[in-house]
Amino acid sequence: MVAPVLLPTSALAADCASEPIRVPGAIQPHGWLLSVNAGDGSVVAWSRNWVDLLGDDPPAEALAGFAASVHDETAALVEGEGAQSLGLQTLGGRKLHVSAHRLGGLVHLELEPAMADEGARAPIYSLARHVVPQMQRTTSVQEVCEVVTTEMKRLTGFGRCLIYRFDADGHGEVLTECLDAGYEAYQGHHFPASDIPAQARALYRLNHLRLIPDANYTPVPVHFADGRSTALALDLSQAQLRSVSPVHLEYMRNMGTLASMSVSIIVRGELWGLVSCHDHDPRALSYQTRMACEHLGQLLSLQIEAKEENEQVNQQLKLRELTLAMVAHMADSDATLQRLVDEPGPLLRLARAAGAAVILNDQCWCIGDTPDRETVLRVGQWLAGRIDDVMHTDRLGQEEAEFAAEGAKACGVLAISISSLHRHYIVWFRPEIAQTITWAGEPRKEALAPGTQLHPRRSFASWVEHVSGRSMPWRPAEIHAALELRQALIGIVLRRAEEMAEVAAELGRVNKELEAFSYTVSHDLRAPMRHISGFVDLVMEMDGKSLSERTRRYLAHVKEASAHAGMLVDALLDFSRMGRLALKCSWINTEALVDDLIAEQAGAPREGRVEWVVQRPLPRLWGDPVLMQVALRNLIGNAVKYSRTRELARIEIAPVQDERGAGLSISDNGVGFQMKYVNKLFGVFQRLHRSEAFEGTGIGLASVRRIIEKHGGSVEAYGEVDRGARFTFVMPLPD
Repeated sequence: MVAPVLLPTSALAADCASEPIRVPGAIQPHGWLLSVNAGDGSVVAWSRNWVDLLGDDPPAEALAGFAASVHDETAALVEGEGAQSLGLQTLGGRKLHVSAHRLGGLVHLELEPAMADEGARAPIYSLARHVVPQMQRTTSVQEVCEVVTTEMKRLTGFGRCLIYRFDADGHGEVLTECLDAGYEAYQGHHFPASDIPAQARALYRLNHLRLIPDANYTPVPVHFADGRSTALALDLSQAQLRSVSPVHLEYMRNMGTLASMSVSIIVRGELWGLVSCHDHDPRALSYQTRMACEHLGQLLSLQIEAKEENEQVNQQLKLRELTLAMVAHMADSDATLQRLVDEPGPLLRLARAAGAAVILNDQCWCIGDTPDRETVLRVGQWLAGRIDDVMHTDRLGQEEAEFAAEGAKACGVLAISISSLHRHYIVWFRPEIAQTITWAGEPRKEALAPGTQLHPRRSFASWVEHVSGRSMPWRPAEIHAALELRQALIGIVLRRAEEMAEVAAELGRVNKELEAFSYTVSHDLRAPMRHISGFVDLVMEMDGKSLSERTRRYLAHVKEASAHAGMLVDALLDFSRMGRLALKCSWINTEALVDDLIAEQAGAPREGRVEWVVQRPLPRLWGDPVLMQVALRNLIGNAVKYSRTRELARIEIAPVQDERGAGLSISDNGVGFQMKYVNKLFGVFQRLHRSEAFEGTGIGLASVRRIIEKHGGSVEAYGEVDRGARFTFVMPLPD
């Protein structure tokens, strides 16, 4: 980050992270420190430069008197809060400003030489009169930072003042600066995250202002009243006089900076950035000026938070319009998510993406500039286990090596999950964007050899790096919009599922009524059909000789029609019974059942020959033996019937086993069918061939499907005209 407030770079980060910066055991020499017990006011520790001020060595008695004089004022201090002013005191013939804070059961009193009271010209009044109105008139984060940079430089008199912010990786970028002649410009430069170790960042969140008036100072050690040999147990995290790391002081001198001040910018509880001021010469600031600078930093933090939130709200409102448009389109369709790709514009604009895909298990529907289908499906598999609601990255190839070659189309990925049971995702893709970053000095340093003294970097000259393997980052508003779309889509899917459940319940009720009706009708029609056939036989027997040839032919047609109607009624009755019967499941010896049915077919008259091919062993099935015999008889009978025009019919029965369960496949080399009619095959009374060519009732395959589905399985058909057909069913096995 910006040099005067920064610690060493990445190669030195581990060493810097171990420095005792909270407990340095010393203070800067421009002030005096006295630490007393918060309860009884007894003296615990003091800085050794009190001797120079008071002349007593040790100065314990004089310090005890001073501590007692301010004990009542310090009693109201709150543990962990920042320093509060206690006004002016005269000690050792000098007028001093006193501030105090409470930490760890101790009250720390800090004294500095008092400066002239500026009255109505004090810095805080200047902020209220001039700066705050200017900040309110700004319309962007950049503008308000420019106002504060200029004002901070005016308030402090430092030669250079700049503001930089941290990105998601912790790297800093200088946004604005105001500087005098002779100072190097850093605007637009970046500083690596390792320049400020984690413990230093934590201090910036805790203590919002730090001043170093002279980088060439000699630290003043802290002495304990009880004579202990080390002062490292004294936590000076919130002390304004706290001595800083000697590595950092060398860092400043390497940069030609002898005085520095930094003010924290805290946005939503996080360290957003820093205001940093530098000077080539030593420079002290009064307590009032420092408090005005800290107050200005707080105002800037509030302004940045408000402007970022306002910008995000505006972005979210625009993106919500796109979400509503997509939801409206979905609501007017069948609510399947692949309908999103029918209107690609809103889906792509929602995330400013180059491409998008809807993934459902092993299927995907893509729009825009996306990787090939296989890669998209692999992204879906990679997302499984990595996503609950939303997942985003601007460097997919770095996170998963198998996608490193897909940067041209899938460097950045934003994904939302629609189902917790299935791989059902909506994924947006962004291409790689090459970036050029100007660093203030090379960010990478060589590791130190063991035993080598720790030193900061010595060069801050511009160092250009070309960065690849990243896409444009996803904005918070885009991630929020994706989450809103997810919630809306889940709502639509759930509502449609409820509607389908209601329809299914109604269909179930109607089906039961139809089954009962068809059972009653078919049962009641059996007797009339038999009566018709019987009366025709009586007429032919009693009066057949006196009837004309044409009359006898008519009566024969009536008998044939009644017989066919009787077969239909019987088949319909059997079909109705299947829906009403309870399953009586057991293990079925499939090989024995198939052998019996083949033998049954072999006994039937036939013109051509049949070649039976049974791929053994056949799997055992768990089902109702009676109903499964009906289903297999229909499938094998159909294979024989529709291949009888062949001189040599070939019928093959093969085992099927997959994650759904076990079953059989029955194929033939018969007349086949066109696949566009496959959905008609399993309907009641649906026939693809003329009844004159192939006899039958049109209920056989409907019965097969009802039986298999009643067992929780599924049946499929495949055919080619004049090349044959294949019917496959699979049923679940018991756990």
